Amino acid sequence: MKVKTLINVLVSTFLFSSMEIALKIAGSSFNPIELNFIRFLLGGLVLLPFAILKLHKDHRKLGWREIRAFALTGFTCVVVSMTLYQLAIQVTEPAIIAILLSANPVFGMLIGLVFMGEKMSRTNTIAILLTIVGLLVIINPFKLTNPLGIALGLLCSITFGLYGVFTRVSSNKLSLGGLTMTCFSFIAGAFELAILMGLSHVTPLSKALKGMPGFSNIPFFAGINLHTLPLIAYISFLVTGLAFGLYFIVMDEAGIPVASLIFFIKPALAPVLALLVLAEPIYVNTVVGIIIILLGSVITLMGERIALSMSRRK
Repeated sequence: MKVKTLINVLVSTFLFSSMEIALKIAGSSFNPIELNFIRFLLGGLVLLPFAILKLHKDHRKLGWREIRAFALTGFTCVVVSMTLYQLAIQVTEPAIIAILLSANPVFGMLIGLVFMGEKMSRTNTIAILLTIVGLLVIINPFKLTNPLGIALGLLCSITFGLYGVFTRVSSNKLSLGGLTMTCFSFIAGAFELAILMGLSHVTPLSKALKGMPGFSNIPFFAGINLHTLPLIAYISFLVTGLAFGLYFIVMDEAGIPVASLIFFIKPALAPVLALLVLAEPIYVNTVVGIIIILLGSVITLMGERIALSMSRRK
C-alpha cells in the first residue's frame, strides 16, 4: 500500500469513527432532522466540484434517468436512513450506533441475495453469520436497556444497506462512479428533506405533529452561531464531505478490499473515541462482539483478496 493511500485510509477511518460522537454533541444545539439536512447539504456541496470535474472528464451529461436515480438513493440515504441514524444517536450510546451502522454491508448482501438473486460466496456467508452473532452479543437481547435506540440503529443500518444496493445498481446501469453518485445523492436527499421540513411548518401538519418532539416546525439553520460553527464545519465538511471523498479516492487507487478497511476498523475505534471524549464505558460484551465482527470482516477481506487474485490470473 502506498504511503499516500495509507494516510487517506487513516484520515477517513478517524473521521468516520468520530462521526457519532460529533453528532451526539451537536444534538444538544440542533434539531436532529435539521442537523441531518445541514450536514448532507454542505457535504454534498463539498464533493460537487470533484463530481463535476469527473463528469467533464468523462464527457458525461446528467439527464432524467440520472436525476431519478439520485432522487431514489438520496431519499433512501438522507431522508430515511440518516434521519433514523440521527434519532438513534440522540437516545442511545454513539459507540453502539457506530457498531450497528458498520454492519450495513451485511444487510446489503442479504438484501441483494433475497430480492435481487445475487450470489454469495462462502466467505461472505461466514462473515454474515459472525456479524449477526457479534451484534447479538453487543445488543444482548435478554437484557435490553434501550430497545428504542437499538431498534432505530438496526433500522438505520438495514436502510443504509438498502441505499448501498440502490447505489450499486444505479452506478452500474448509468456507468457513474461512486463519488458522483454520492455527491448528487447527498444533494438530492437534502433537497427532499428540505421539502418535508417545509411541510412541517404548514399549520394543519404542524398542529398534528406537536405531540412528536422535533417533527413540528423543523428549523433550517437555527442554532448556527460562532460557538457551534466549528462543530458544524467539522461534521459537514470533514466527516460527511472529506471522509466520503477520501473513501472513494482510496477505492479508485487501491480497490474495494483496501477501502473496506475503513469500515472494518470503525467498530473497534469508535468505542475507544467515545470512551475518551464522552467517557462512555466499554463493556465486556461490547469488546467480545467487536472481536467477533472484526473476525468476520477479516474473513470477508481475505475472500475478496483471493477472488481478486484469481480473477487477475485469468
